[in-house]
Amino acid sequence: MNELDFVCSRYAKLAGRNASPLGTGLINDTFVVEAAGERVVLQRVHKIFGPSVHDDIEAVTARVQQRGMTTPRLVRADDGGLYVRDREDRVWRAMTFVDGVAFDKADSPARVREAGSLVARWHQCLKGWSYEYAHVRAGAHDTQKHLRVLREALDARREHRLHAEVASFAEPLLRAAEGLPELASNEPIHAHGDLKLSNLMFDSNTGAGVCLVDLDTVAKMPWAFEMGDALRSWCNPAGENVTEATVDRALFRAALEGYGQGAKDATQTERDAWAEQAADGLGTIALELAARFLGDALIEGYFGWDPKRFPARGEHNLVRGRGQWSLAKDAIAHRDALVEEAKRALVG
Repeated sequence: MNELDFVCSRYAKLAGRNASPLGTGLINDTFVVEAAGERVVLQRVHKIFGPSVHDDIEAVTARVQQRGMTTPRLVRADDGGLYVRDREDRVWRAMTFVDGVAFDKADSPARVREAGSLVARWHQCLKGWSYEYAHVRAGAHDTQKHLRVLREALDARREHRLHAEVASFAEPLLRAAEGLPELASNEPIHAHGDLKLSNLMFDSNTGAGVCLVDLDTVAKMPWAFEMGDALRSWCNPAGENVTEATVDRALFRAALEGYGQGAKDATQTERDAWAEQAADGLGTIALELAARFLGDALIEGYFGWDPKRFPARGEHNLVRGRGQWSLAKDAIAHRDALVEEAKRALVG
């Protein structure tokens, strides 16, 4: 019995069923299982996420569903647990399947406008909710920590085959980081925590936003970090696996128009603050992620990679680091123009 069969045997409805790979994610291993006329998503959860994250997923999805939005829900194992362990003690979970399509990168302003509306409505479901998260990822958006890791990797791994290339991009990045705004002290919201476009599901016929998926990263964090990460994904139609990227102004405007429409009860004060934070968050998160990719190009121990396209983890993460750094440079250089664009888009 292989591990998939063993895990399926822990759920009566999945026992003996065939599982096939699902999606393009590089963190969790994801499968879809056909069972009794329905589909269930089965995931082997990366070790960076502690088992207690399932308490958070259960709480958040219950709240969102109660407020009338579609969301995947955890399927309890035969023993009543929210997850199971395989014979190698790795954590797996089953979740209900939500029909829809996901995209690795934006294909139109209409797509990101709907994405913005979907995320705003999800945020509204959780606004004012008094919940304390069981699983806390220390330093998830601790920009200074990630910059420090990059500096340490540059110092400790001078013999690495990619050191010279990484250093040529890391040095101007580290200088630019000295001028970043302070965002960590902003009031936190209930956040998804990883709003890349592929974590949003859309109706395959109408294009309407359906739900958010991959909820391991739910947490409280400043809006600027949450939406900065969203915008650096949605407004970069080139995707992550490129060395050059810029902020697409039409996509940036559309994303924030959608967000403003979805957050229909927001005050003008909130909207003005979002405009500033959208531009600052985009630049900061793109730079932070560039630092993380460049660091892991030398460390080669964290981010997943595509062995079909790259010879090793380091080469893949060097490409991604260069791409995010070019995106960060564009966002930082045109910060004031992006703020004005955001103000026009977020009008109530």
